Amino acid sequence: MSVDHEWKHMCPLHGPDIKWNRATAIVALADELRIPNLPDLVRAFLIGQLYPEDTRNPTEIPYLEYPRYEGRISIYNLAISMFYAPSDPSGIGGMRREYIRAAPTWRQNGPRYDCAFVITDPGLQGMHGMDIARMLCFFSFKSEGICYPCAVVQWFDHVGDEPDEATRMWMVWPSFTHDHQRNLAIIHVDTIFHAAHLIPIYGRDFVPPEIAPCHSYDAFNGFYVNKFVDHHAFEIAY
Repeated sequence: MSVDHEWKHMCPLHGPDIKWNRATAIVALADELRIPNLPDLVRAFLIGQLYPEDTRNPTEIPYLEYPRYEGRISIYNLAISMFYAPSDPSGIGGMRREYIRAAPTWRQNGPRYDCAFVITDPGLQGMHGMDIARMLCFFSFKSEGICYPCAVVQWFDHVGDEPDEATRMWMVWPSFTHDHQRNLAIIHVDTIFHAAHLIPIYGRDFVPPEIAPCHSYDAFNGFYVNKFVDHHAFEIAY
């Protein structure tokens, strides 16, 4: 089976459980997400978009050379991915649509911040060319006449270079910087390949009943990348 992504579209949510007045500027979004260095992440993102051949680490680039953006942004609570994947669920036309959410409240059951496979090295196959990231916010902005649909993400690191021998699933854990801060970035939505489902690596103790499903990604230290959630993930997470 082949999986060929056609397009992605971001859209806001409307309904009785959506009461948030979302940020309209980068500084306000930094406060909303509690990410003080978000403006720096935007500058690093723009450097990667405008100067893809520049191999320097963004931290090595003089501050005055950084592109800046201080205009208006639009916030979206989910991204819709449409892709070609001939299968029984997709029908004979082969088109399938999935939702990847980054919403502060979802169906009155708390926040919903989904994970996804993100292409980080197109030259490698399977999980060797992808990383797992948790979507914290979808937003877009226009700079120099170009619209940038992007996402604020938290990275996960692979545990080892191969899947777990017992489960045949890859294992990941949240990535942190050298100063023990969450490893965050802004990515273009075109690098998002497919929604990812993570299973916590449980210990021997019972899970406390106060841990709701929406808290799982914050409550556990490691996860299995569930390749058995559907046949699309089975062909991706190898």
